[in-house]
Amino acid sequence: MRVAGIAACLAGAPAATLGFLAAFHLVDLWPAMACVGVSVAAATAFALVWQRDLDLLTQSVRRVASDDTGPLTEAERAVMMDSLGREIARLSRRLATRAALQEQYRRADTLILERLPDPVIVLARDRTVRRANAAARSAFEDDLPALLRHPGVRGAIDRALATNATQTAEVLLRAPVPRDLYATVVPMDPPLADGGEVLVVLSDRTRERVAERMRADFVANVSHELRTPLASLIGFVETLQGPAADDPPAQRRFLEIMAEQGARMNRLIDDLLSLSRIELTEHQVPSEPLDLTGLVERMAAGFEPRLAERRVRLGLRMDDDLPAVAGDADQIAQVLQNLLDNGLKYGRDGGELTLDVAVAEPGQRWPNRRGIVVSVADQGAGISREHLPRLTERFYRVDKGRSRAVGGTGLGLAIVKHIVNRHRGQLLIESEVGKGTTVSVWLPATASTADGGGRATAIR
Repeated sequence: MRVAGIAACLAGAPAATLGFLAAFHLVDLWPAMACVGVSVAAATAFALVWQRDLDLLTQSVRRVASDDTGPLTEAERAVMMDSLGREIARLSRRLATRAALQEQYRRADTLILERLPDPVIVLARDRTVRRANAAARSAFEDDLPALLRHPGVRGAIDRALATNATQTAEVLLRAPVPRDLYATVVPMDPPLADGGEVLVVLSDRTRERVAERMRADFVANVSHELRTPLASLIGFVETLQGPAADDPPAQRRFLEIMAEQGARMNRLIDDLLSLSRIELTEHQVPSEPLDLTGLVERMAAGFEPRLAERRVRLGLRMDDDLPAVAGDADQIAQVLQNLLDNGLKYGRDGGELTLDVAVAEPGQRWPNRRGIVVSVADQGAGISREHLPRLTERFYRVDKGRSRAVGGTGLGLAIVKHIVNRHRGQLLIESEVGKGTTVSVWLPATASTADGGGRATAIR
């Protein structure tokens, strides 16, 4: 319709003029009709070209408006509006270059945010999370909403939005492991491209605080634990230098006792160093998959000489197709070492020590997710109920005399507790006086696998 209208406008005046002249015989009829036909044909051709150019330019402008960065070659094919078409194509290329540059800047911003070592969270004004970098996802995982609901963090975000100024807050998280954080909340004005208006930067100061507490604990506890063996060593040295200077049998007896006291101090220092290293990394969840089957078998085999010495039978049972856990192999080996060592020390001679590794059944006892339970049960004297909650405290002993006699430092279960906390597991101690003690450790699985049957073996 538009083509017909344009053609009528262009050819109407010449056709009407020729028709008027032909009607009054001022020109010959047939030449006049021929001229009218040529005028209509020319006007129609002009209208068609005009309409085509308009359609091409309209499509080009729409593509520019819709951020389509493809080449606008059709705009440059305009015939009657070629200058305008070239300008539209040039504008499109400039906009495409600018959009590519902005996308490059956006990717660079995202990459910088993702590579920052400290956890960074981008929030919208309604407190919804727009972005969280890799450090934040790794450090907090599913605990991110709980962190943002913390009164300290929430208050700092409210103050930052109200004052448009940077705010800070100190945050102490109690679960799943104690963690000291320093939060810096930065308002973004203007907002980011994704709608983020608040930047929350979290600095983990757990290591520094743990180091401070470790120094205090060392002065308070270690000095007390070392005082007794040091006093014994000093007393024996003075005796050897004085009354026993010429008494070889007494010298041999005193030297044996001195060696025992020195070994006790050495074990105490080793356990303290191990506990210190574990506490420094307790807030960092292990990520490497670990196959427990081979590790458990190696640890059980390593205890064979001590088992034979005490005439203790080790019953080992492991489920088939155990799922892998995310764990530190050295620390899990230390857990097994400490649990088997305690079972052997406090069990009875000639009895049985049971090591069970099984797929956990979700329920009231264990979390409602797939995991593995490692249990060590002895047939010792057992522990009274009132002592159970304190067994994982440092240097806590139910029977101090017996613990020292068998070489205990009072740190074994404390080490186990901190390792289990680092692996986001659970520790359960059950005991009945006269029947024995069972210590169980639950570790979360990395992936779900089908339950398998069990196999029972015994290592004597």
